[in-house]
Amino acid sequence: MSKIPYTGKSQQAQQNRQGQQVTQNVPVDPLAPAENLAPENPLLEDPDALAARLAESEDFVRNNRNVLLTILAVVVLAVVGGFGYYTWRNQQDEKAQAMMFRAVSNWESDSLNQAVKGDGKAPGLVTVANEYGSTKAGNLANFYAGVASLKQGKFKEALDYLEDFSSDDYLVQSRAYALMGDAQLELNKPKEAADLYAKAADHNANEYFSPGYLLKEGTAREIAGDNDGAVKAYDRIITEYPTAQEVAEARQYKAKLDK
Repeated sequence: MSKIPYTGKSQQAQQNRQGQQVTQNVPVDPLAPAENLAPENPLLEDPDALAARLAESEDFVRNNRNVLLTILAVVVLAVVGGFGYYTWRNQQDEKAQAMMFRAVSNWESDSLNQAVKGDGKAPGLVTVANEYGSTKAGNLANFYAGVASLKQGKFKEALDYLEDFSSDDYLVQSRAYALMGDAQLELNKPKEAADLYAKAADHNANEYFSPGYLLKEGTAREIAGDNDGAVKAYDRIITEYPTAQEVAEARQYKAKLDK
């Protein structure tokens, strides 16, 4: 082995420096003093720098103590408030469900007036919907009240209740849109009714309910004088749901409009 010390000036060393990119932060001359090296983490290798940084952090906290405490208080209040609201809402929902029980029983037995307004022993659907509208039970009360009002011929009230109802269940929400269409049609607003029927048909479209909603849409558009729109609705039944029982009616209604 050669005893000639490495100086970095040999021909081979120069070729290595020209052909390779230096990837580490080391001096060319290994005899260079250590303080010339740039430490990878100066805070860990220099206690004085670390102490200075900690002192700066302490000064920042001391100088902004009130602001930091305010931010912390806001965060704590938000968490506590959110949990409190969640608990309160669950309690309200349980109360609303208990209040709705008798009203729904009246609704199912077609005692619609008692279901909507109450029977003297328990509040009606309107009370539950108005006082607990933000709960699941209160939301459902709007649906029941809307259907009951529609059966009673109170179409504007039915529309108001159903508009306040919303559901994650696609089929139930589609039904609500269709019932709103029924209310609009009774209010002599066939175009609005047709749009709602179309919305019901397209909301999670399926072969079981969509054809019926489309048939209602076509009828409403005929009443509104929009024969082209009616034909399109009937065509959708024929082409998109060829096995549906509504196809025969759709063909018949379309044939009348094509004459």
